[in-house]
Amino acid sequence: MDTTLLDLQHITQTFHRPEGRDLKVLDDVSLSLKEGEIVGLLGKSGSGKSTLLRIIAGLISPSTGTVTFNGMPVSQDALGIAMVFQTFALFPWLTVLENVELGLEALGVAEKEMRGRALEAIDLIGLDGYESAYPRELSGGMKQRVGFARALVVNPAILLMDEPFSALDVLTAETLKTDFLDLWVEKKMPLKSVLLVTHNIEEAVLMSDRILIFAANPGHIAAEIKVDLRYPRDRQSAAFTAMVEQIYTLMTSGMQKRDVTAAAQRAEVTMYDKLPRVSPNQLAGLMEELAAPPYNGRADLPALDQALGLGTEEILHLIEALRLLKLAEVAEGDIQLTPLGKMFADAGTQKRKMIFAEHLIQNIPLAAFIYRVLQSRPGHQAPRIRFLTQLEDNMAEEDAEEALSAVTSWARYAELFAYDDNAEMYSLENPSA
Repeated sequence: MDTTLLDLQHITQTFHRPEGRDLKVLDDVSLSLKEGEIVGLLGKSGSGKSTLLRIIAGLISPSTGTVTFNGMPVSQDALGIAMVFQTFALFPWLTVLENVELGLEALGVAEKEMRGRALEAIDLIGLDGYESAYPRELSGGMKQRVGFARALVVNPAILLMDEPFSALDVLTAETLKTDFLDLWVEKKMPLKSVLLVTHNIEEAVLMSDRILIFAANPGHIAAEIKVDLRYPRDRQSAAFTAMVEQIYTLMTSGMQKRDVTAAAQRAEVTMYDKLPRVSPNQLAGLMEELAAPPYNGRADLPALDQALGLGTEEILHLIEALRLLKLAEVAEGDIQLTPLGKMFADAGTQKRKMIFAEHLIQNIPLAAFIYRVLQSRPGHQAPRIRFLTQLEDNMAEEDAEEALSAVTSWARYAELFAYDDNAEMYSLENPSA
């Protein structure tokens, strides 16, 4: 594991927007990928992980920095690097065999060799017998196996995997992970190294030799963890559990260096920061769960994640929302309801709405801003575009949409202000409140 196959130095990626305000997605990312290792890139959605993969694959060029593969700059037609996507990306009018052959056809491989190599890849990945099937005849797991076969047939040295298991049901994903790791450990694949993008902590620990924790705004590597666990890994072992706990602590404790602003470290946001898109009912349900036995107001995050079965990213978004609203605190991998969080869990509907409205005004600047604008207008109304335009002048369009949607949902629950989707208009039902 001493030979460096891939080397990234000081990568930044800035996208230029029509209105003139640039959006920096990646900032000073440096990493290496050595022969014989699987490296997990772990972070929430929207932190720039997929953009980084596209840069490594040569699909886009970084704004600054260098990417080298075997000592040579990576180009768009770089041989030796293949990718598996989250959404399968199969051509529905082609059979399994024809989908797998596509990469070889683009390389100009002779037909006989192309057919033989495609059949070998299909057999290797466990799809023997489905060569003539079309994607519509396959389950999600089988479609992803086609994706793996299509990537492996070109004999890549490096495989880039962009959340390849996230679109699958739990049982199918587990089977595919196990089969992939068996092939990796037994060295039955042509691969020399793998870069796995994921937002699932257990998945990263299960599969990776090293884990790079990615933080956002803009995307950067906040921490690196070496996984010294032998394959096959036992999820129930103390070492596995301890590592999952360590990563939860890192991802929720504000320890990620350069993470957004000093305000974010104080569990506060500005009007132009991203907000987690979670429903008030989910937040209420989580607070009820935390307040009840066996947690009684405090829970270990990995244990809570496993008990609720929501998935790592969803539970992290819920926790982040409670933290921003100051209805819960996070420390050392544990979540604890604040006194008002406990009061919310025990309260009736109207009292809950009052608590939620108060915390929205105090802790979420965007909600407070919309409320103030509506109060100041003679008719106590304002169009959605008024707020969306201001947000888009200061953040990515997708993030602006997400933030406004999240605040709208939260404000409706709290009866802080109303929104008419047909008219795309906000209004204040009780302007004197």
